[in-house]
Amino acid sequence: MGKNTSEAIRGRRSVRTFNGQALPEEEKQEILRFAQEASSPFGNTIEWRLLDAKEQGLTSPVITGTDTWIAGKMKRAAHAEEAFGYAFERVVIYTAAQGVGTTWIAGTMDRAAFERAMDLAEDEVMPCVSPLGYPAVKMTLRESVLRKGVRADTRLPFEELFFDGGFDAPLSREKAGALAEALELVRLGPSAVNRQPWRIVVCGDDAHFYEKKRKGFVDAGGWDIQKIDMGIALCHFALWAEEAGRTAEFRMEDPGLVHPEDTEYIASYRLG
Repeated sequence: MGKNTSEAIRGRRSVRTFNGQALPEEEKQEILRFAQEASSPFGNTIEWRLLDAKEQGLTSPVITGTDTWIAGKMKRAAHAEEAFGYAFERVVIYTAAQGVGTTWIAGTMDRAAFERAMDLAEDEVMPCVSPLGYPAVKMTLRESVLRKGVRADTRLPFEELFFDGGFDAPLSREKAGALAEALELVRLGPSAVNRQPWRIVVCGDDAHFYEKKRKGFVDAGGWDIQKIDMGIALCHFALWAEEAGRTAEFRMEDPGLVHPEDTEYIASYRLG
């Protein structure tokens, strides 16, 4: 990678305005190879493809300056949302480290055209796609307004997201100690309309991830967009552990902590 993982996470932003310079074919194929090797601790299989907007008639009203896209599809199954979020974010951070811009796109696109390009079957889902390209020097006015509308450059305070032993005790950076960097990288993660649904309770060597649920993010079939965000949070924590040389054992064992009614346990890491 051109940058290390933490630098890539800290420096990355969603890019919607690209400079029109095409990515070299070798670089595109390297990104695709990385995606195909990316995995998640949930075990769901994702099929990745590079797409060409001109050749396949793909459009998005918020993207300018690139025709290259990457997309993934998978079977509808338990934990598909978290698995996709985790794996897709690994690809996003990899590309950011190479100086390639991306942005998560789920709704502001001609979804039917993208699904046709992906040969989507009835039992499959294509949660999100992303353009790939080199960021333009200056954003369009539309992109600037969009970012301002969702407060894209702001994040909730550390103590609102992370807790010490239970939800009744906010965790300070000082108390978090060596774990503060991992939690900060989680805090900086992207999320649907920047809602930041992740909540983490630290109990000794265990970090328990919870989703703070909000209305409007679950469709009639039970698909929960915010669980994709939870996959992103889990990915950032795991990437920190890899970079820091720490082992992070993934678990899905509800610790039974008392938690708010609008909060759901997702998974845990045990640090070694």
